[in-house]
Amino acid sequence: MAVLLYQGHGSYRITTNAGTVVYIDPFAGKGYDKKADLVLVTHEHYDHNNTALVTLKPAGKILRESDMLSDNIYRCETVKDVSVTAVPAYNAHHDRSECVGYIIGMDDITVYAAGDTSRTDAMKRMRGLHLDWAILPIDGIYNMGPEEAAACARIIGAKHTIPVHMKPGNLFDEKMAQAFLAQGRVIARPGEEIAL
Repeated sequence: MAVLLYQGHGSYRITTNAGTVVYIDPFAGKGYDKKADLVLVTHEHYDHNNTALVTLKPAGKILRESDMLSDNIYRCETVKDVSVTAVPAYNAHHDRSECVGYIIGMDDITVYAAGDTSRTDAMKRMRGLHLDWAILPIDGIYNMGPEEAAACARIIGAKHTIPVHMKPGNLFDEKMAQAFLAQGRVIARPGEEIAL
């Protein structure tokens, strides 16, 4: 079973049952001790792209939004036992041509790593993917707030949704996490691991 370590802010690490290590938007917190098979960067803002925190395995790979989106074509990649499909991510602070989210498949589960976004045109189509997990930003400043994120969670229809990217400058904010009222909500605090 895959395990997610929430590092804080918008950063987390997933380790598959086979031991494949994936970092998403490295920047915050601790837990960069495992060498990476894959690093996913949703966009090039400083609080999402600190790949220097991660040590790659010899065959390790970094995939950035520029690798996964070009000419309005969203790409797919497979690294070991992990499949990655880029999807739209955008809002007033994040240009559609420079940001992506990811649908990540591993261990017979699918995870939507939204990156920095508000509601997108692709979210309705995600319901048909029968996602197991969605990881949504809720800061209400650079992204959607808790109410809009909860509405997006209903549209997406994942079994479980984790709120991340809360108060700027903080790893985590309990009050904001509690304000995210989505069915299937799972609150992860920095340093906590969740079995996916």
